[in-house]
Amino acid sequence: MKNANLFVDEAEIEVHSGTGGNGVVRFRREKFVSSGGPNGGDGGRGGDVILVADTNIGTLLDFKSARTIKAPSGAHGGSSNRKGASGEHIEIRVPIGTLVFEVGDTADVVELEESTAIVDLVEDGQRVVVARGGEGGLGNARFKTSTRQAPDFAKPGKPGQSRQLRLSLKLMADVGLVGFPNAGKSTLLRRISAARPRVANYPFTTLVPSLGVVERDDRRIVVADIPGLIEGASDGAGLGHQFLRHVERTRVLIHLLDLEAMIVEGRDLLADYDAIRRELGRYRPELLTRREIVVLSKGDLIHDESVVADLEASLAAREITVRRISAAASLGLDTLLLETFDAVYDARQEEEKRASEEARHHERVGRPGKI
Repeated sequence: MKNANLFVDEAEIEVHSGTGGNGVVRFRREKFVSSGGPNGGDGGRGGDVILVADTNIGTLLDFKSARTIKAPSGAHGGSSNRKGASGEHIEIRVPIGTLVFEVGDTADVVELEESTAIVDLVEDGQRVVVARGGEGGLGNARFKTSTRQAPDFAKPGKPGQSRQLRLSLKLMADVGLVGFPNAGKSTLLRRISAARPRVANYPFTTLVPSLGVVERDDRRIVVADIPGLIEGASDGAGLGHQFLRHVERTRVLIHLLDLEAMIVEGRDLLADYDAIRRELGRYRPELLTRREIVVLSKGDLIHDESVVADLEASLAAREITVRRISAAASLGLDTLLLETFDAVYDARQEEEKRASEEARHHERVGRPGKI
């Protein structure tokens, strides 16, 4: 049976760029010329190893088996001043949202901040050279001078770089669906997008994050179904940091509370809400300031309003507005999507405004003052 978990968001790889080709010692051999001058060519440059962000890739699965990537070396120089061919560059395609760290003394990447990464690949087509090829050596023709007419030496090519890297993927999504397992996140994502997340009906799911694109009129957002949280997640319980980091880059959180669990199991959904918020805050306090839309899922199961009256009153007392939805019955989805799109686009405009203000600030600071 094949492994059903095709989502991989952590990988370690070794990258080796190509060694530069050697310069060579050669002399012209011409008829009627007893001793021709030097004409040894330079070696070719070694190939680079380059990471490229690609929107068509959503996982680091390919690196589970291909852990060592090596670029070709440059060819050696030839006679008649012929330069050796350069080694081809190797391009490695990775998902957008991939952070690249150099493996060193710090073994646990989840404790690292983005600022310690070599690069954060956040745009489609973004490229970074992670191992630069060695320069080719110089042939003996390079060393001819007026006093040294027949140099009998050349330079070898320089070695390439070798690095051990850790790749850590943080999903790039506008909206993150959060909540306890079985709260209806995957069903909601299926209903509003073409995504087909794998789901299971048991209290703790080990399934993987899924992305879906939702379009409405001329607007588009990306929604991420984050695997179910449990208490202690911020300390690594369950999937722990393996899924919590995927919430970090979302602009809006849709927090689902499971009405079925309240009716059938007698679950305290207010306690569930507080537990999820506590785990988010312990992991990254700034997540608590993220825009949040709270929904009561599986609302089609409610036939007696008094069942949810206390819950809605308790949330209202905290100035939390709740929406009741049912993804299975398409209840309240239009209203939810409209509110979600507005929240995402408001967040985008705020980000653009902040970026513009920061750019103007840097321009003012960088501009030399008047004397």
